[in-house]
Amino acid sequence: MIRVLLAEDQAMVRGALSALLGLEADIDVVGAAADGEGAWRELQRLQPDLLVTDIEMPGLTGLELAQRLQRQEWKTRVIIVTTFARPGFLRRALEAGVGGYLLKDAPAEQLADAVRRVHDGGRVIDPQLAVDAWSDADPLNDRERQVLRLAGEGLSAGDIAARLSLSQGTVRNYLSEAIGKLGVGNRIEAHRLARQKGWL
Repeated sequence: MIRVLLAEDQAMVRGALSALLGLEADIDVVGAAADGEGAWRELQRLQPDLLVTDIEMPGLTGLELAQRLQRQEWKTRVIIVTTFARPGFLRRALEAGVGGYLLKDAPAEQLADAVRRVHDGGRVIDPQLAVDAWSDADPLNDRERQVLRLAGEGLSAGDIAARLSLSQGTVRNYLSEAIGKLGVGNRIEAHRLARQKGWL
């Protein structure tokens, strides 16, 4: 049996994924979580073969969960199922060792097939999205991305500095670098473009 943990913040989607995979004789959904922190606790408790996760969830994102698993060299493999057909997200997912990247509008039978293939060590990724991901490189570094994400949430330079234990001048420098790299006029435009590309 392939032991699967689901991480999805929308209850209806989580239930549908669980029901869909539950129909398969060789797949056992051993747990489900509604946010990233809950998923991390369940990962540690259950140690499933595979994590099927959304990208954007409260607490930790699906990408951050994948990065943690990769850093700690866990054997749990990851499939992301998301609405976001953004090359930047896919690129970061691949860098985090994700084995599958499916869009929620893909045919339902593809999910069970992807679970089997990723469990066996394969990769399942939309071909066109994969081409796009490597043709549009993310210019931001991790700190610029972090600062820009908080700025997009409406935090001031002072609030961001306090949150990240940086000086306000350093925060302004990171914002300025991000704005320059993205070729836009201000932090709002920078945040919008970076989100659109999947770089945040």
